[in-house]
Amino acid sequence: MTDQSTTGRPPARQSPRGGRTTDEQDRAGSVAPASSVRAGWLLPTALIMLSAIPIIVGAIRLTELAGGAAITPQNARFFAAPLPVVLHIISVSLYTTLGAFQFAPRFRRRRPAWHRAAGRLLIPCGLLAALTGLWMTLFYPRPEGDGDLLAGFRLVFGTAMILSIVLGLAAIRRRDIARHRAWMIRGYAIGQGAGTQALTQLPWILLVGAPGELPRALLVGAGWMVNLAVAEWFIRRRPAGPIRTFAGRR
Repeated sequence: MTDQSTTGRPPARQSPRGGRTTDEQDRAGSVAPASSVRAGWLLPTALIMLSAIPIIVGAIRLTELAGGAAITPQNARFFAAPLPVVLHIISVSLYTTLGAFQFAPRFRRRRPAWHRAAGRLLIPCGLLAALTGLWMTLFYPRPEGDGDLLAGFRLVFGTAMILSIVLGLAAIRRRDIARHRAWMIRGYAIGQGAGTQALTQLPWILLVGAPGELPRALLVGAGWMVNLAVAEWFIRRRPAGPIRTFAGRR
């Protein structure tokens, strides 16, 4: 008979339901979290990669404005009134990048204080990104290729982004976790529109060339619609239950 005195180890604990011992279950459990952690970061990583496209374009725009690049018909409106575009680029870059970490559930659970602090920054960044986007649509001269339909899409989705964030904020103040989560996901999906729009336009550009006014409007609108469709699927696939929010746990 072997025991702790002969082996130097405590005897294995038998699971009350039979089968594997609890020691074996503990060892198995120590392996599972590693793969779970990696899987939990797939979505945030994909979102950061998606946001990299407009962030790079925005950084180029900021460099042009700071460096006094040559004024052309494409950028003249930005030089005439640089503040809205500068605020838009900075706010939407923070919103899409920082917001991606809110989709890492393990990270969110382990750092609830960070999650709440990030939420307090994401809300003003999202609102500022949407408001400056609306201002530019209404008051900047339209570049060639931007027509009424595209302007209408920008006004509708910009307003929807503001509404989503405001409704999400109102929900968390009522401690309505499910609605808060749903509305903030919708707002983030709209804010990520520029990255998806680059992907919806790319096949057309490669196969046909630069899109005209109507195809461009439809392709840009498709980017927002794809994001919202994925957001709705994501909202509905998650099981109901207590989750962390910007204001803590329910």
